[in-house]
Amino acid sequence: MIFKNSLNYFGQFFFVISNQIKNFYLNSKIYNKKISEISNKSLEYKPSPILLDCLIKYEKKKTKIEDLYLNSVWLNKNLAEKDYKNLHSFFWLFSLDLKSSKKITQTVILNWIEENNNYNKKNWEIDILSKRIIAWISNSRLTYEDSNEEYKNKFNIIIKKQINHLINEIEKSKWVDDKMIGCAAIILTGLSFKEKEKYLNFGLSLLKKIINFSFDKQGFPKSRNIRQLNFYLKYFVLIREWLKESQEDIPEYLDEIIFYLGQSYSILLKGIKKNILFNGNHEVNNKDFDQYLINHGYKFANNSFESGGYAIFKNKKLTLAIDIGPPPEKKFSKDYQCGALSFEIISNNKKLICNSGYFQKNKHKLNYISRLSANHSTLVIDNHSSCKINSSKQEIVQGLKILKKTFIMEKNYWNICASHDGYSKRYGIIHERQIEFFSENNKFIGQDKLLKKKNFKSSSFEIRFHLEPNVKIMKTQDEKSILIDIENEGWKFTCPGFKIDIETGLYFGKKNSFTENQNLFIAGITQNNDQTIKWEFEKIT
Repeated sequence: MIFKNSLNYFGQFFFVISNQIKNFYLNSKIYNKKISEISNKSLEYKPSPILLDCLIKYEKKKTKIEDLYLNSVWLNKNLAEKDYKNLHSFFWLFSLDLKSSKKITQTVILNWIEENNNYNKKNWEIDILSKRIIAWISNSRLTYEDSNEEYKNKFNIIIKKQINHLINEIEKSKWVDDKMIGCAAIILTGLSFKEKEKYLNFGLSLLKKIINFSFDKQGFPKSRNIRQLNFYLKYFVLIREWLKESQEDIPEYLDEIIFYLGQSYSILLKGIKKNILFNGNHEVNNKDFDQYLINHGYKFANNSFESGGYAIFKNKKLTLAIDIGPPPEKKFSKDYQCGALSFEIISNNKKLICNSGYFQKNKHKLNYISRLSANHSTLVIDNHSSCKINSSKQEIVQGLKILKKTFIMEKNYWNICASHDGYSKRYGIIHERQIEFFSENNKFIGQDKLLKKKNFKSSSFEIRFHLEPNVKIMKTQDEKSILIDIENEGWKFTCPGFKIDIETGLYFGKKNSFTENQNLFIAGITQNNDQTIKWEFEKIT
């Protein structure tokens, strides 16, 4: 034990010292000289700003830069972290009025260069730096055109200097999302300055590595994070459009991953105004991105109803989504939530049943809470999640296996059945869930089975069905059912043989925020034989 503690202490000490040495080197004149070794090539390819529509939501009313008070803002040390990142990423350029803001914008950029010409740990972080490069080049009509040679020279130098730093550091980053944004910035720089050998080829090689590392054989993110599916597809499409517009060859592997992600997008996200809240996802309206894909000729269609470990059943008015996949490998599990067999129901673009969502800030206690099984519309044994999470490393250290999954999808009838062994070792119980949908009477009939194994141990169980914060509910007079009102659409919930309680919980559906919500709550004790809990949702108005 003493030896183990000594090793941990030595490891921490070594980590601190090595970080200090690294920071000293990055801030040194030697490193500054190294990343300042650049070519004399000037900006040639200027991408159409409209290509950034997949990432940027344009404001109809454009802002004059004079109204932003940016000339001396680089010295402001009291900005909140979010405001600081937004400011130094320069994505606010997309909201500016072109006619009135060009000269001042270029002055502001010059001011930024003067204050941040050398490496700065805070505003040279991979994601901030990469977004800044993309914003500067994509807004060249504001940032570059009609400027003098001295300005253009400084502009070219600082872009390449930042990209050289990015190339040095990007593969060391443990955040794949940052790598993706950085990869896009490197590729765009290579295209814009016609730097094939140094930037473009490096960026495309890195892109291939990211794809090989981050996606399974079916082309789905190994993290099973639906937010990442959306994120990667946007960047892959954007890079493809840059290559196409600049008349460069489009790699086959890029077309292939876009095809696979497009298939999954078509199943899980396309046309669904209410985003499904599984495994790291939060509320996002994909309407604008759907239109972007149409505008640029991307047509994704898929008649399947399973992708990435999720089953999706749809008709014109209703969507049923259920998590029937295992957890990802440990190294991809930082955003995984323990919601095996949890489901969501969307009726006429309104959530009837949901999960509680994901609190994205790493190492925040709410992040851990949002990942628990109790914050999903599923069954929980003895208040334990179906998987075990290492709260300090944020990794799944004990997973589960999906033992069974069957589907029937007909015009007027859906049936899905799946089971997992997440409670098998500790409690000797297999959880099996079946959901049937009868379209003629708009009724969902479900049952949760607790299947006994040899090592069975009696314990408590709870089933929760989470509701969005704006949903209204009330008990009937006989207290045998619950009436649910979702924007003047009425549903009734029943669970024969069990008392239905209304419990207050937390909802994390909106990015990095939380509010109170309610859930339908059923509790009981596991029995010394196989047990079935039946429940029903029926539309009444």
